[in-house]
Amino acid sequence: MPYFSGVITILMHEFSESFLKGYYADKHVLITGGLGFLGSNIANRLVTLGASVVILDSMHPSYGGNEHNIDPINKDNIQVVIGDVRDKALLESLIISTDVIYHFAAQVSYIDSANMPFEDLEVNLVGTLNILELCKHINPSAKILFASSRLVIGVSSNQIINEEHPTHPLSIYGAHKLAAEKYFSIYNHNYGIPTTVLRITNPYGPRQQIKHSKYSIVGWFIRLAMEGKELTIFGDGGQRRNYIYVEDIVDAFIRCGATPRTNGQLYFVGSKENIEFREMTKLVIETVGNGTLRHVPWPSNYEHVETGDVNIDTSKLRKEIGWDPQCSLKEGIIRTVEYYSRHWRYYVNK
Repeated sequence: MPYFSGVITILMHEFSESFLKGYYADKHVLITGGLGFLGSNIANRLVTLGASVVILDSMHPSYGGNEHNIDPINKDNIQVVIGDVRDKALLESLIISTDVIYHFAAQVSYIDSANMPFEDLEVNLVGTLNILELCKHINPSAKILFASSRLVIGVSSNQIINEEHPTHPLSIYGAHKLAAEKYFSIYNHNYGIPTTVLRITNPYGPRQQIKHSKYSIVGWFIRLAMEGKELTIFGDGGQRRNYIYVEDIVDAFIRCGATPRTNGQLYFVGSKENIEFREMTKLVIETVGNGTLRHVPWPSNYEHVETGDVNIDTSKLRKEIGWDPQCSLKEGIIRTVEYYSRHWRYYVNK
């Protein structure tokens, strides 16, 4: 353990703020889905590091694109393009001069994917293939980082989930995310394109859309509590989840983008805590100081979507880039509630 801790300390120094500023200064970065939750948080961070950022976002009404998400950014270093990753000609004009690509554009609801499988296919797979094919032909040195999901796992078969865990997704969304992971692996292996895939557990935090419950249950519960409404949970709420705060996710992506060490690799990004669902709900109500909790029976078809307890092992990411999540669920909920208290009008009426 002392040796492992020493390695982490060295890696944390290696990815210091000065190093990251030196790496990203004057880099041309493309963020697909960049007005959404994850993309906009990374855009805000990249601009402080001196990167020149281009955001591509379709502003689809269901997915969370929000121009307010980039209000803090110095607009001298950012360009916003309203468009779709299925538009190959548009993508070509953006990719040709790009150094790093953060690919987050997606149909984001695993629930909706069952009712719109072909749209999920087109956005989440055809859009991804467009990027990979264009990089292969016109910019094979561009590094691509992809946001995948823990939903590729399906039902966990053992106590600890790591990158070697079997994958049996339960949703169309999860199946397409898994297929996209395979695309990145193939294009890295066959064509030498530098790619990195990060599987995110349950993300939450500022700038996340809170229009409905299909994307982030933490964000949705925060909205309900702030409106003094009822928060309902299935069964006893004892199922465990791994909630990861957005700043920790951003730190992982920024570090992975700044080193060739992560090329061709797959990582899990999760927090240090595996929290019972009911405890997360209670934290939301306690932090907001409003809202009520009610238990309801599981729906009749719950077994088709319930993944069981989620216990994530992120040691591979810690060992290779010194990344370690810093924000507890309690502190993350406090920060998120504070954000929406200040910016409420930009999220509830969108």
